[in-house]
Amino acid sequence: MRRRNKTPDKTKIAQAHKPSKFGRRHVLAVAGLVLAGIIGFSWTSGLLGTGAVQAQELKVYKSPWCGCCGKWVDHVRAGGFAVKVEEVEDVDPIKARLGVPEELASCHTAEVDGYVVEGHVPVTDIRRLLAERPDARGLAVPGMPMGSPGMEGDVKEPYNVLIFDADGSVEIYSKR
Repeated sequence: MRRRNKTPDKTKIAQAHKPSKFGRRHVLAVAGLVLAGIIGFSWTSGLLGTGAVQAQELKVYKSPWCGCCGKWVDHVRAGGFAVKVEEVEDVDPIKARLGVPEELASCHTAEVDGYVVEGHVPVTDIRRLLAERPDARGLAVPGMPMGSPGMEGDVKEPYNVLIFDADGSVEIYSKR
């Protein structure tokens, strides 16, 4: 039977308790630099306008008495757009000015980043339009199909989101 040495080996103890090369001061210094960088980025981002992405403004023309238009506005706001609503007695002159064909008309009309959005177009299609940037006048959901944004209820009708050009050509953009 081997006899244990009761006196500990000082080199083994020194190695076991050897401080890491990342001491407390080093960790605090790095944490301070990271925090300073975050604060500096936030401050300059605020000054330069490159910080958080601002919501894209969407201007809606609608009747003050239309409830479904108000619900569509809520849908678009929930989708991240900054919505400016202009309530008008008659939306038809605005539709004509923006080049919305009569057969594509709905109850409200909107403008966003050079495009027209006519009717109950889902936010996902608006976002896709803005990402793809096609050469088009805008999107439309003619009429007021049940189940479209702002027209939610027990009944859901299939409908198409249409893309239209200034020359009057129309194509299906998405099927819902």
